[in-house]
Amino acid sequence: MLYAVICKDKPDSGALRDATRPTHLKYLEAGGPVFSGPMLGEDEKTPIGSLLIVEAPDRAAIEAWAANDPYAKAGLFATVEIRPFRKVIG
Repeated sequence: MLYAVICKDKPDSGALRDATRPTHLKYLEAGGPVFSGPMLGEDEKTPIGSLLIVEAPDRAAIEAWAANDPYAKAGLFATVEIRPFRKVIG
């Protein structure tokens, strides 16, 4: 099953995002996302969150995976929403 993991950063957390980014990327490269990337603010440059599409066997697995993301462990996110996702095009 695919899941959309929608994470919104806490306000003024750019420095924390930057500091944690290398370990976050290593975590993603180790397995998980079908695709992922930052959501951007109105200026179309500043990261304000993350969107990940991840394949997992069930909701418990995706919840555990998301909780172990270095960004989540560092306290970067104000909210994390996990939704089942069905690919239709692409």
